[in-house]
Amino acid sequence: MPADSAPATSAASQGKAPPQGFGRGFVLDTWYFAALARDVAPGSMKRHELLGEPVLIGRTKAGRLFAMRDICPHRAAPLSAGRIVDKGDGAETVECPYHGWRFRTDGVCAAIPSLVDDQAFEAERIRVRSYPVAESQGMVFVFLRSDPRSDAEPDHPPPTFPGVVGGEAKLVEWMDFDSHIDHAVVGLMDPAHGPYVHQQWWWRSEHSMHEKAKRFEPRELGFAMVRHAPSSNSRAYKILGGAPATEITFRLPGYRWEHIQVGERQVLALTCLTAVTETKTRITQIFWSDHWVFGLARPFLRMGVVAFLKQDGGMVNLQNEGLRYDPALIWIDDADTQAKWYQQLKREWTKSRAEGRGFVNPVKAATLRWKS
Repeated sequence: MPADSAPATSAASQGKAPPQGFGRGFVLDTWYFAALARDVAPGSMKRHELLGEPVLIGRTKAGRLFAMRDICPHRAAPLSAGRIVDKGDGAETVECPYHGWRFRTDGVCAAIPSLVDDQAFEAERIRVRSYPVAESQGMVFVFLRSDPRSDAEPDHPPPTFPGVVGGEAKLVEWMDFDSHIDHAVVGLMDPAHGPYVHQQWWWRSEHSMHEKAKRFEPRELGFAMVRHAPSSNSRAYKILGGAPATEITFRLPGYRWEHIQVGERQVLALTCLTAVTETKTRITQIFWSDHWVFGLARPFLRMGVVAFLKQDGGMVNLQNEGLRYDPALIWIDDADTQAKWYQQLKREWTKSRAEGRGFVNPVKAATLRWKS
């Protein structure tokens, strides 16, 4: 759907409070990356934590994906510690490991084994919260509502990404940062920290810094650095050969992807930021490619990705030393414009949902200049 016309059907005022300031609250009524589809096997369940909520993500033996709150309403045991069972009634259910209470995949209680025949307790009156869940491009997304009581279907689909080619993802790495998702997002899109935080011989250093000018345009729920030739001091691109052209896009609530084209070949580097709690964010980096060099370079790319994540994680820990004093933060042009756009996008999304109107992208086309 167009960037400025996403419908709004759920008011934030009906559920959780809307985000209040930078580094607080979450973007709600939208899709968060939760897992790779290949990691959710038939007949399996796994506990996740999304936006401070325990979420069970599972797949029935028949292959149906589902998500529900990972707490049994009887005695609070995690349902993910139980099992998926079929008692011969044609419906697979989630069985609690504590007392065997069983729940359908939509969260409705199907059976309470301890009841005797003449105890007329209506088990179906009990319900565990369920979450909309979708499988797309080999990934699993969960829709987190502002109103947990709502049963309304999501009014927009999960994001889709260009360049998902070459079969399954070629490389996946993840790390948990001790950071609110806001700080993780602006750290991810910050163009000026690279020469200081990521000093590898194959990347760049402060000695190779020069002025850059990049064109940006609004995109659906975000913005993009429009397609361009990589900077001359970004040495890693040279292994692709030819004349690579790259476009870097950001989308709420926390997706950043770089789509590289080299002739007919493609590379997609997708970063998914998932808020675990107010103080923890999971960074998942996923790569697809049909470029022949990717297979040869994958071991070296993996080392580079892990190094980058560790360096960024170390800087987050340093930053937390200052953030615990709740200082005022200074945002400057043009290097911090993307961070300011993110804050504007977050505010507009929350406001549009609360007012029951379409989202209007606040980002305007611009050329930004900085040194890195």
